[in-house]
Amino acid sequence: MDQTLLSRGSRDRLWIGFALGVLAVLTAWAWVFMADAAAHQSMGHDVVMHHGAQDVPVTYIGISLLMWVVMMVAMMLPGASPMILTYTTVARRKDVARTAVLGTWAFVAAYLVVWAGFSVLASVGQWVLYSNGLLDGAMGRTGPLLGAALLVTAGVFQRSALKEACLTQCRTPLSFVLTGWRDGVGGAFMMGLRHGAYCVGCCWALMLLMFVGGVMSLIWMGGLAVFMLVEKVVADGRRFSRLSGVLLVAAGLILTVSTLGVVPM
Repeated sequence: MDQTLLSRGSRDRLWIGFALGVLAVLTAWAWVFMADAAAHQSMGHDVVMHHGAQDVPVTYIGISLLMWVVMMVAMMLPGASPMILTYTTVARRKDVARTAVLGTWAFVAAYLVVWAGFSVLASVGQWVLYSNGLLDGAMGRTGPLLGAALLVTAGVFQRSALKEACLTQCRTPLSFVLTGWRDGVGGAFMMGLRHGAYCVGCCWALMLLMFVGGVMSLIWMGGLAVFMLVEKVVADGRRFSRLSGVLLVAAGLILTVSTLGVVPM
């Protein structure tokens, strides 16, 4: 019997390891996809220019949505990995190893569903900006004044109570999993939705900074992904987040002053 239990535990660990390995491959694929898309970033712009900007909102939004969804996989899965690992570990220790693998997939799927919802809004917003001449290209960046406004908005939000509340949930995976535990695959899906909501609440303003650096900019993607991971895992994450808020506001004000050519008296 002990050997049977040991064998079953080994199989569970193997399947869970396989699931996490697939997630790692999925993340790597997303980065490769975005790198290739960035190298051919004129694709969406060519479609729009060929057919006319007002004739292809569905096509444009569809292309943008694909980019944003893949971008969310590339940027957000690494930051969610501590929470995913914690869920998997707790699932096995609660003697529900039979559903740990499916539960892990359900948790991740729900998490990505929430970010897919954010991607829809971001894609529509991108279309609105582009159709009103507020982007320098179909997959480009905003002008300096709107960029400055986004920097200031993100900076102010970094120091808000909502940001701190959502970041706290993201920074304490064990507490989140134990206090909000739900059995079964359906329960895992609900937990993933909840975690995704907290994650979006924590990072939405930072994600809008992609419009500042360029939606297809791998440098901004990588920088923001590292930034969001650091504030979730480092010991002084809250202090890091609040300090970054000051720096973002300062950057926005400096960009505004330099754009308008205002010289302090």
